[in-house]
Amino acid sequence: MELAELRKNNELVDLFCTMAEIPSPSLQEENVIDWICDYCSVHGLACEKDDYNNIYITVEATDKSKQPILLSSHLDVIGDDSPIEPYLDGDLIRAKGRTLGADDKAGVANALYFATELQKRTDLKHGGLEVHFTRDEENTMTGIKNTDFSRINSKYVLVLDSDALGQCLVSGASYVMVDLKISAPKGGHSGNDIGDKTRENAAKLVADLVSVLPQGVFYSEGDKVVTSCNLGGIESGDVKVTNVINTDAHATYSIRSSRKDKENELIALMQNIVDEFNNDYQGIATATITFTEKMPMFEKNDDDTVPNIFEKVAKELGVEPEISSFHAGAETHIYANRTNAKGEKFSPYLLGLATVCNMHSAREYVDYKTMIKGQELLKAFFEAFNK
Repeated sequence: MELAELRKNNELVDLFCTMAEIPSPSLQEENVIDWICDYCSVHGLACEKDDYNNIYITVEATDKSKQPILLSSHLDVIGDDSPIEPYLDGDLIRAKGRTLGADDKAGVANALYFATELQKRTDLKHGGLEVHFTRDEENTMTGIKNTDFSRINSKYVLVLDSDALGQCLVSGASYVMVDLKISAPKGGHSGNDIGDKTRENAAKLVADLVSVLPQGVFYSEGDKVVTSCNLGGIESGDVKVTNVINTDAHATYSIRSSRKDKENELIALMQNIVDEFNNDYQGIATATITFTEKMPMFEKNDDDTVPNIFEKVAKELGVEPEISSFHAGAETHIYANRTNAKGEKFSPYLLGLATVCNMHSAREYVDYKTMIKGQELLKAFFEAFNK
């Protein structure tokens, strides 16, 4: 079967391919934003933009005693603004010679199609649907950071940005940037001054310090990494110059954790190691270490409403559910630390409604049958949520 025939026979696939064909690199999403707004106008969906050009779509409740729910996806993709030509390879949709953008237009398509179909229904009593499409997730998440949360009434948020059908991820790791600097101010000549015990080489000192600082998995639960520390890089001196006792050195780390207590434990350990170093080298060298939160953690909350419903309906549909955590960042992390228009703390979840592989590369693809199954899963979830 050719892609054209598949698109003709399936509105969801056609919707996805149409949006995938519109290049939308981070902070260059204007064309797809305009297309979605026009689509909503044609299909009678209430659609608004905020000052940052994020999109808000609303399907009004038919039973206001029930709770609304929010679907959230991002509009930007990895790649440039060159033409995108999707094609069918068996069950897989790919793009010729470049990234497809299924991350996250598979999520956008599922959310937009679901809102369109829900708007037509008269048989279902529900608490309303909100859809939020953001900009710039792949870059620095300025879209979600500039979201007007006072526009959102839902407590439960389904972020449709996971990469495997059936995933319901209930927590995610923070990202803390660690900056380690060493100053050994005396320095000197590698020949004349090498015997002076008050002169230490900062390059050697940073190597010694890095060798005792944590690296890799710090804490795990079962087979899932909860807290980790990774050395990013080390710099000191010049590899072409060997006759200088180096005075400065620099190393960077990233800390990721989905449990605050373990993150704090790791930070305290690293700080203690640096403090001991400074005590050992007092008057000769000084190390400083700073910890800067780049992404807040998405901690699991005690409300199991969404994962319980998701697991049940997934199994009924023959989809293997995965209720777990992930060791990376997503827009769930921002939602988890914000409140809605009612002052309620959001309960976000990262959901997989399609299987997307090789993200961010020219080999990226989406299995279109999983996207169709994901729509079926979303429909069943929404109906169960509103029982």
